[in-house]
Amino acid sequence: MDPTDDVSSAPLESLSPSTIAWREWLEEHAPRLILFARQQSRSPEDAEDIVQDALVKLVEKLDSGEFVGGQEAWMPYLYTTIRRLSIDLGRRDDRRRRREDVVGGEAEVDQREAFHPWFESDSSDDETRALLEAGLKELPPKFAEVVVMKIWGDQTFAEIGEALEISPNTAASRYRYGLEALKKKLSSARRKGDLSI
Repeated sequence: MDPTDDVSSAPLESLSPSTIAWREWLEEHAPRLILFARQQSRSPEDAEDIVQDALVKLVEKLDSGEFVGGQEAWMPYLYTTIRRLSIDLGRRDDRRRRREDVVGGEAEVDQREAFHPWFESDSSDDETRALLEAGLKELPPKFAEVVVMKIWGDQTFAEIGEALEISPNTAASRYRYGLEALKKKLSSARRKGDLSI
């Protein structure tokens, strides 16, 4: 389910100014949040559910007056919430899978190996997109999440550090390592002729 579905289907003239502002904010930031959630979760469906849950938590905090900070604090809060919800969901799924394995005797297929496109832009070159996705999946998660948050999430190292509970310097070094690994992967593919750029 797209987190913008509810407000995006209503005619503009029937919406309040705050609803219109919320819709515009979601249209701008939802793709980044979903991309980050996809990197954190096991399937695109789980990613969309996690983003939806994180947005609901944000709205509940805003409505109750518990949220500290203004609109500029929404993204760091959402990144942190998405990360925590993903971890919780993964743990629940693992526990459920172990119970099912004991009862049923058969292991479920690991969906992490299935292909789920992260980049859905029509302007992206399919070869490059596929290599980037493969490269990001091969990176250790601690490097991949920083790269995604920095490039596609437009977050500063301070914001990334806050969301991931690491120092900004650690975030910057993980980013540099991740980019270097991706660069090597693309260079290797270019030398092998797998990439035509």
